[in-house]
Order: sequence, then structure tokens, then C-alpha cells
Amino acid sequence: MAKTTPRLHLDAALAANAEIALEREQGHYLVNVLRHGPGDPVQIFNSTDGEWLAYITDATKKSVRIRIEKKLNDATPPPDIDYLFAPIKHQRLDYLVQKATELGARRLRPIITARTIAERVNLDRMRANVIEAAEQCNLVFLAEVLEPQKFDAVLKAWDPSRTLIFCDETANVSDPLQALEGLKPPLAVCVGPEGGFTEDERKHLKSLPFVTAIKLGPRIMRADTVAIAALSLVQAKLGDWGSPYKS
Repeated sequence: MAKTTPRLHLDAALAANAEIALEREQGHYLVNVLRHGPGDPVQIFNSTDGEWLAYITDATKKSVRIRIEKKLNDATPPPDIDYLFAPIKHQRLDYLVQKATELGARRLRPIITARTIAERVNLDRMRANVIEAAEQCNLVFLAEVLEPQKFDAVLKAWDPSRTLIFCDETANVSDPLQALEGLKPPLAVCVGPEGGFTEDERKHLKSLPFVTAIKLGPRIMRADTVAIAALSLVQAKLGDWGSPYKS
């Protein structure tokens, strides 16, 4: 059976004929896990230089080196859509970050609300999940992971030109797609904590002119499920799933 060509994100500058020594974990993954060796291809990418075809030139216990041959694709950012969410427990947060990345969120913005339980966020772990998801789903871009912020401070500093789509189970909206009609990037999708927004937070959000509230059906979903549902709706209507969106 033919080997599949793996994809790796590299922080290094990428250019034709450049030779790069891989990080130890990446080299171990290629050689010991995937059983690749000298002469085998690997696709590498980052958010600046795009995606490139490279070949393994050396594979020893101490290092694995590659040589870049040619460019395959330019870096391609998804539509300008932020995803704001109250942090949840680690395993479910891993899943949320991976799926939000796969669904094309350009930025991941943890927010601290009145009912947020997990206020401490492992940003390195979030970034590792972003990289893993991008490698697996052919993204030539990494979603930016921002520092957690108090939600009231986020709203106070908000750029009103970016519509904030507020997922609200109490919204008087029968058709969420209709509620999104006429909107376009830049956008943000906002999901509250596991216990929901407080009544004061909900009233404040609904009073802001840049906020559009949508309801995601008759069922109360878990926070990580809402990430998938909301971003899928937004991408189908306003993003890069066959819409008029242009990068």
C-alpha cells in the first residue's frame, strides 16, 4: 500500500531549496510513527509562506532533516470570523478548538463571563489543537488563539463594524438563517458558558447595535455542540461554503 504524504506545520521560514531540521517530536512522528525515511515526501505549511512540497533528506536518531522543493499553495485565511466562547473542561475544550478550527474560525477568543467555571486556559494546549486540526483538514492557515478576557471588557472595546452573532436559546427567532440575512464578514460568533449567560448579560448583549441574536432550534445544546452548529450555519450562509465570500 502506498504511503500517504503527511502534512506538518512549521514555524520556520519556508522557501524553495531551503533545508530544515525538524523539531524532535515532528521527526519522531515522521520516522518512528509513520515509518517514513529519506526520499519520502512531506507537505509543510505555515500562515505566512503557504504550503510546500519537501523531501526527507536525513533521518537519524539525533535529527530529521527535509529539503523544500516547490510551493503548492499560498497561505489562505478563512473568512474573517472570530469565535468567542466561555472556557469549558479540558477534554471538551480540546474538541471545541479542533472543530472550530476545522470549521474555519479565524480567531479563537476565550471570554470570562459571570458563570464561567474554567477560567484558567492552557493557551499552548489550545494552539497545539489548532495545529493538529489544520494539519489534518488541509488548512494553509492557523487560527489565532487570543488571551482570555473578561466579557464586559471585550464588549466595551468592541469594533461595531464586526457583527456579533449571539447564540441565545431565548431569542425570538424561528429561522436562524433568515436572521443572518444581509450580514457579511467581519463577524464573530459568541457562545456562553455551560450555565448560560445571566439575565443581565443577555439584556446587555441584546441592547448593543452590533449584536444579532439567533436561536439554534428547540433543544439546549452543550457548549461544544453549539460551536459546530453555529459555525456551520454561519459558514453556509456567510462564509466560504459556496457563498459569495471573497478573501
